[in-house]
Amino acid sequence: MTLEGRVALVTGGSRGIGRAIALRLAADGAAVAVNYRSRKDEAERVVEEITTRGGRAVALAADVSDAEEAAELVRRTIDGTDGLGGLHILVNNAGVAQDGLLYDQPAEDWWEVIKVNLGGVYHCTRAVTEHFMSQREGNVINISSVMGEGGWIGQSNYSASKGGVNAFTRAAAIELARFDVRVNAVLAGFTATDLIGGLLEKDGGKTIKRQLPFREFATAEQVAGAVSFLAGEDSSYITGELLRVDGGWAGQLGLGRPK
Repeated sequence: MTLEGRVALVTGGSRGIGRAIALRLAADGAAVAVNYRSRKDEAERVVEEITTRGGRAVALAADVSDAEEAAELVRRTIDGTDGLGGLHILVNNAGVAQDGLLYDQPAEDWWEVIKVNLGGVYHCTRAVTEHFMSQREGNVINISSVMGEGGWIGQSNYSASKGGVNAFTRAAAIELARFDVRVNAVLAGFTATDLIGGLLEKDGGKTIKRQLPFREFATAEQVAGAVSFLAGEDSSYITGELLRVDGGWAGQLGLGRPK
């Protein structure tokens, strides 16, 4: 129970990687605010799963791409009325994908991804800074992607948003270090969630798996494990780090293995 007495806010916590993170941090002893935008039932199921196991959790609605809603989300988490009475860990996980080729992708799809994936990280991080700085303790963990360090056809918006998250992570870490606030990012590789559903339609993902050193996608729980490490005391001297959880994919020279 390494996070006993800590309070965590996980944005986009109703499913996928966010759900796995919320459950893992709760298992580590943290009280967890599970944020959702539209999936209330799923968020409440995550809360129920945590509380059934003896933990503390609440489900809080907010669209983190909206600055005012993000600020209210943070306030409600800290508030003891319908929140958890404090905040020590912010996990910026909320994200969307709107894939499309540059030449015919609607501009609104491009900007929607930037607004949620990058804007949400900025809004929530900005909203917690006063609280974290005043208590001289805080931990921001941004869920990014290896796509932020490379490219993929049809994902110019997604890659741009995650590249922005990576740069923001480094800059914010330097700015907030003097207040004993840490900022890191977990760069997920191909992870078995709904977000990559479109990539699996053709052959169930076999083509992509052949390009991965482990020949398997990451699980949401494996990504959550990296978040757990960054949230705990074992990483207390780590800030500004981009931790890849991609099974070695980004470290390859070319694709696949030689015959």
